[in-house]
Amino acid sequence: MNIKTNFMTRNDCYTANRKIIPKGIMIHSTAAPGVMAADWFSRWNKSYRAGEINRQACVHAFIDSNEIYQYLPWNHRGWHAGGEANNTHIGFEICEPGGFSYSNGFTMVGYDACENETYFRKAWNNAVRLCVYLCREYSFTEKDIICHSEGYQLGIASNHADVMHWFPKHGEDMDTFREAVKAELETAIEPEAEEFEAGSIVVIKDASRTYYPGGPIIPSWVKWNYHMITQDESGGKPVIKGGKECVLLGKTILKSTMDEKAGIMTWVDKDNLEMVSAGVEIEPEKESGKKYYRVQVGAFSEQKNAETLMARLKKAGFDAFVKYD
Repeated sequence: MNIKTNFMTRNDCYTANRKIIPKGIMIHSTAAPGVMAADWFSRWNKSYRAGEINRQACVHAFIDSNEIYQYLPWNHRGWHAGGEANNTHIGFEICEPGGFSYSNGFTMVGYDACENETYFRKAWNNAVRLCVYLCREYSFTEKDIICHSEGYQLGIASNHADVMHWFPKHGEDMDTFREAVKAELETAIEPEAEEFEAGSIVVIKDASRTYYPGGPIIPSWVKWNYHMITQDESGGKPVIKGGKECVLLGKTILKSTMDEKAGIMTWVDKDNLEMVSAGVEIEPEKESGKKYYRVQVGAFSEQKNAETLMARLKKAGFDAFVKYD
């Protein structure tokens, strides 16, 4: 899924820099007919405190029929619910098509459901896909997804009608939405398990709270950089901490420069890690007596994806090739 990231760094919500541990997802719709996902950056990337905008609001993402734009980090406290859900929920807005207006706050005037069915279905599918992604990222289920109006009924959000003023016009509601997410979660293909071995470069997932179950809290700065795995077993056996298989992270690698510095030297649950580079392969000695080191930058199940990355690397001036296993 292609999520376009463009954080609203000028918005006061972003600069407040308050973090949350997400507990669920709240779905909104914009009530701004015809304003699409990319348009909201110029509208909301402004400071209320500086007098640049007349409201204090910011959500994690906007979705339309074609695109998904992420405007806040997922673990950043958003200003979307008007209640306690700001402290617990990731919030995103589904953009509404044009050609109609509103009256009395929540009433859609001139909305043609048949004419807008194609748009609605594409936006619906994008919303389902984003929820599936977030459910996998934060170990949610479909039961952890609500809309703004449901949040109001639960006493954790302000009095808004979205999305139940819109979904029923297309024969849907939040129950059918949750069913769609559940079906995707059950049928989606799990990614192949990555081989976290000594020499691999990894990053700690943003959603991770402790190094391993029951272990120390992970400082924010640790997540800002890459790390190299120094050890993946001890005495020939996997290292288990908190019931999870762990690897030892040694050197820290700065994202900005790729320079190495002293690392955290901490055992970390493999499930908390994402692969950056699968490690270094040492080629056999050539006649010159030199050894050649090749860095693997990706592994793909489809040939075209590997060739696309190879082309990008060659354009950047690297001697790239595809190796078939």
